Amino acid sequence: MPTGAPHEISTFKGQERALRADRIGTPGLLLSVLAAGAPLMVVAGVMATAYQVTGVVGQPLLFVVLGVVMALFSAGYAELSRHVHNAGALYAGIARGLGGTVGAGASFVALAAYAALQVGIHGLFGFTCAALLGTLFGSTVAWWVPAVLAVLLTGALGARKIGLTAGVLGALLLAEVALLVVLGLAFAARPGPQGLTLHAFDPTTLGGTSLGAALCFAVAGFLGFEQAPVYAEETSRPRTAVARAMFLAVGFSAVLLAAGSWLLGVATGPDHVVAAAGEEGPGLLFALAEPRLGGLLTDVLRVSFVTGSFASMLSFHHVVARYAFAMGREGLLPAPFGRTSKTGGAPALGSLLQTVVSLLVVVAFAVTDRRPAGDPTTPVLRLFAWGGSLGALGVIALMATSCAAVIAFFVRRGAGRAQAGRLTAAAVAGLALLVVLIYAVKDFGVLAGPGAGRPLVRWLPAVMGLAAVAGLVHGRVLRAVRPWVHARIGLGNEAFQLDKLNKLNRLDKVAKLKKTDKPKKAEKATTAEPRLSPGNAVREGYGDAAREGCGNDVREGRGNDVREGCGNDAREERRP
Repeated sequence: MPTGAPHEISTFKGQERALRADRIGTPGLLLSVLAAGAPLMVVAGVMATAYQVTGVVGQPLLFVVLGVVMALFSAGYAELSRHVHNAGALYAGIARGLGGTVGAGASFVALAAYAALQVGIHGLFGFTCAALLGTLFGSTVAWWVPAVLAVLLTGALGARKIGLTAGVLGALLLAEVALLVVLGLAFAARPGPQGLTLHAFDPTTLGGTSLGAALCFAVAGFLGFEQAPVYAEETSRPRTAVARAMFLAVGFSAVLLAAGSWLLGVATGPDHVVAAAGEEGPGLLFALAEPRLGGLLTDVLRVSFVTGSFASMLSFHHVVARYAFAMGREGLLPAPFGRTSKTGGAPALGSLLQTVVSLLVVVAFAVTDRRPAGDPTTPVLRLFAWGGSLGALGVIALMATSCAAVIAFFVRRGAGRAQAGRLTAAAVAGLALLVVLIYAVKDFGVLAGPGAGRPLVRWLPAVMGLAAVAGLVHGRVLRAVRPWVHARIGLGNEAFQLDKLNKLNRLDKVAKLKKTDKPKKAEKATTAEPRLSPGNAVREGYGDAAREGCGNDVREGRGNDVREGCGNDAREERRP
């Protein structure tokens, strides 16, 4: 059988079904996932808002605790990513562990959650960019003008190859980190009235009725590291690069966010940080920086805040585009979404989908905004707060479900004892994330901000529930009507290797029929070779091996194409 080039996936569907490999290495992957978290945006915007709306002084302690939880989650999730190289990432892992129907439900939740996160950031970006233009040039610009321009620019960059935008994201991230280090040293050198106190790490500071909201804010600060497997198909060494980037991102985020929130409290004094955040809002960081760093460097901080927000938008845009691509390739969305551009190898149609959705949402909020320029109600307290809270809710649910999928994946394959440590870590992380999810739903009124009315508080979280139900129903329908499509969910490009093998088998059967004149022998030859499409593989009793895209042919050694189509799982079958 003919095989493809060493670093390409060769299928009869063509290269448009595969993301281009070797587009991004470990450094670029790490920078891309960290840029989604936008450290300066989290410290200046999310942390100040968390202090303001929750009144919980122990934010630094929460980042330490959740850093441990995220590390435990990564232990299992990173190991699963070594076996599942799919742009569908979270939903693909869930499908491989818990089945195609549950994976279909998770895919709809993932698409909705990351789309909400990405769209919501446009509100914060538009508001802060308009305020920056007013500060630097004295101009008055409506928030939606820079927001619409950002939609168009992210759409253009999202359709380009990932290597180009990884460089942009990396440069913006390094600038943010450098400024945060300078700012942290300035806060430590000139602390508030209580000095360099560690009061924020005292467990008694976690009291209050809004602990659930504070937990959700802290989880939102970590979001981004779980995106590493999304780029697995575009890395040269997915088995090592993805896991390495994930652990480095968790460690980096935990240290940076814990230190940043602590120093923010040190600069005001722990006893005054809640009141100061209520008075200044997202401008608290800049108000504390100006007397310590001067006006010029503070303006540079403001510019970096805007560029960091844009980097986060672009990173989440990439994620949404790749989820749409993976869903189109596996039959969960129309087939055209499962093709990449011929020039850059990027999921261009998935990028276009998110661009259109973002544009429609931003325009809708702009049209309904009757407040004067400079009022943060619509762009920040509604678009940003609602989109961010809704997206964070969906991602927390996906991460908790992924922990169960990790356990099921390895136990079903007889590797439970060998992976006992990782499975225990996944179980602990899953329980912790489930607690956070319950608290987040309970305190969603706080998360959604003061602009959320009671009907919205009741129904906005239901959006993720409706997405899950729609996906589950879609998965059940596919299982009943198109079982061969249902069996592909979570397989990614490996499913098309089975299609290729099936086509070659059909050609082989036709050749055998032409060479014989005996109908009985021809009939026997016809029935001897089972059709190995994923659907028939499941019906013929191939079970989990077919779900893995490997089939019995791998164990029987029927050619290199099959072994290459199965990736690491085929090699796993050959290990003693």
